[in-house]
Amino acid sequence: MFNIFEYEFGYSWPIAYGFAVPLLIGIALAAVAMWRRWRAWVAVVSAVIIVWSAAALYVTNVVWGINRPMALPTERFLEAGSGRVLDAGAGSGRAAVGVLLARPGATVTALDIYEGYMGIDDNTPARFMRNVQIAGAAGRADARTGDARDMPFADASFDAVVSSYMIDHLGREGRTKALHEVARVLKAHGEFLLLIVNTDWWTWLVSPPMAHHFRPDAARWRAELHGAGFDVEEEGRRPVTLYWLARKK
Repeated sequence: MFNIFEYEFGYSWPIAYGFAVPLLIGIALAAVAMWRRWRAWVAVVSAVIIVWSAAALYVTNVVWGINRPMALPTERFLEAGSGRVLDAGAGSGRAAVGVLLARPGATVTALDIYEGYMGIDDNTPARFMRNVQIAGAAGRADARTGDARDMPFADASFDAVVSSYMIDHLGREGRTKALHEVARVLKAHGEFLLLIVNTDWWTWLVSPPMAHHFRPDAARWRAELHGAGFDVEEEGRRPVTLYWLARKK
């Protein structure tokens, strides 16, 4: 649970550990307030800052586990334990490594544009493969450079697809294209595990800037999945997350 330094997912310091700054400020303010015997409200404010920032650090790194492989939100995904899986928008591999560890008979192909800044320092196929190697699954994974809105794969190439916190960043048109591309590269009755950012109280706690997202309309996402050719089999919530498990019709 606390092995937050084992992998090299590369999330930028402000994202993973930025709350250490207000934590130190709060501690320093409390110390000075006690030393100078300032008014009680200063101590109260500093205590609030300390509790909030410490909780945010804990949730980001332990509960949500930004520096650990992603835990599958549902055990129903790829229950057979094997198959060819695509991680659409794989980045440095949190979701892909999570699938490889949870489903030891599966192989994973990572797809990402691997350019621009998406919160990961040195976001490259090489970093993805390093994390796969740390997981002991180097023989079961590969990385491809490409756009989820125009995937470089033939029809019906994969048994399952996972996409975490990527498709909801593409805008309405890009989102529609990506969902249809997922359906295209999936085999008949293939599974799709989709995770998006949910603006819940966890989001406000761990990342107020990320809470600028509009609260997602679950009904609209279900309709878009249906329009792309999927039947939704499960919908749920996790900290900072809405997810759907869908199956190609």
